[in-house]
Amino acid sequence: MRRWRLWATDDEGSAALEFITAGVLLLVPLVYLVIALGSVQEQTLGAEAAARHTARAISQASDSASATARADAVLASVREEYGMGDVDVALRCVPAGGTCPRAGATVVVTVSTRMVLPFMPPIAGLDEITAIPIEASAAQKTSRLWGSE
Repeated sequence: MRRWRLWATDDEGSAALEFITAGVLLLVPLVYLVIALGSVQEQTLGAEAAARHTARAISQASDSASATARADAVLASVREEYGMGDVDVALRCVPAGGTCPRAGATVVVTVSTRMVLPFMPPIAGLDEITAIPIEASAAQKTSRLWGSE
C-alpha cells in the first residue's frame, strides 16, 4: 500500500509526454476543421461570384447570342479562378413567360455545385457521401431596350 501511495504522488517526468499527446490529439481535428471550412468558404464564394457575374454579363449584353457567349466566358473564368468542378447553371426570368433573357425582365441566375471534403478517398463512395451541396443565386435587371440594338 505504501508503494502505491509513493507512485501515485510522484509527478516526475510524464507531464511533457501527456501535453504532447493531448496536444496532437486535439490539434489534428482542429487543423482539419480549419482546412475543411476554408474549402467550403472558397466554393461558396466561387458559386456566388459565378452567379453574380454571369447575371451581370447576360443583362449587359446587346442580344441573346452575345449574352450566351459572355455568360460562358465569365463562368469559365470564375470556375478556373476558384477551382470549381462541375457546375450547374439555371437561368430564369421574372416575370415568367416568353424567352429568357428578354427586354425589361429580371434575369435570375442560380449556380449549383458540390464540394467534396478535403482528403476524403473515393473508397466505398465516401467522397460522394461527404460532398456538400452549394448553391448561389443572383438577379440582374435587363434594359427595356435589350436586344433591339
